[in-house]
Amino acid sequence: MNTPEQSTLGKASSYPDRYDPGLLFPIPRAPKRAEIGIDTQPPFMGADLWTAYELSWLNLRGKPQVAIAQVVVPCESPNIIESKSLKLYLGSFSNTRFADDAEVLARLRADLGQALWRQEGQTPRSAAVGLKLIAPDDFAGQRMASLDGLSLDRLDIECEHYSPAPELLTAAFDEQPVSEVLTSDLLKSNCLVTGQPDWGSVQISYSGAQIDQGALLRYLVSFRNHTEFHEQCVERIFMDVWSRCKPTRLAVYARYTRRGGLDINPFRSSYPQPLPAQVRTARQ
Repeated sequence: MNTPEQSTLGKASSYPDRYDPGLLFPIPRAPKRAEIGIDTQPPFMGADLWTAYELSWLNLRGKPQVAIAQVVVPCESPNIIESKSLKLYLGSFSNTRFADDAEVLARLRADLGQALWRQEGQTPRSAAVGLKLIAPDDFAGQRMASLDGLSLDRLDIECEHYSPAPELLTAAFDEQPVSEVLTSDLLKSNCLVTGQPDWGSVQISYSGAQIDQGALLRYLVSFRNHTEFHEQCVERIFMDVWSRCKPTRLAVYARYTRRGGLDINPFRSSYPQPLPAQVRTARQ
């Protein structure tokens, strides 16, 4: 089983410029999920939304081509892909010739699908991965927006916890239920291996007992010194709010600033709904 410590994170690396799918480094989701009490079927659905800004290859005449890749990774996939390995993999396209965009798209879909759905001791298979290439002619149409919702950051609170403190979360179980969408730009965690900072914005949509907003903001701030990958942080937030505040419906969505030309934006929901639009925030 691959572990984060075995990846290229925090290590000197060469940057291959010839196509090499073997650069992808999948990491199982299960161990980190077990830490937050998920041993069988998770109580959520959703996906990890990736945007890759540094994608380039050569056409058959050797002329460089560029595109932005948007990838949708179902959270049911047994693996995530370590982000530096993904950067190296995408970089390996740079001096490789492809007939057209369709061939690039097919290679990406096959390689990412195989890595994301690979399981130890089972026959290798490739399964669903959503993928879209945005060509330069469409760059001007890419939008930017803030996450919708009431900002928790307006609250003047005192913070003293900088490691996840789910005990801070409280809700008014003896009052009428509400439906709210709350946001914060104060989410920060750190890479599980290198300790590099990961900055993000988070949106929490729920129905149920009203969550104490000050307590929720303190809880989100408590991730400031925490070390986990983006996907794992969002699932931890979901599970803590789900178990402590017991909403009837819950969705957690985070958009993290890019590193190495990649941003990773996990979305988890307790009920079926469309995925959020791939719209970047100002910090992305």
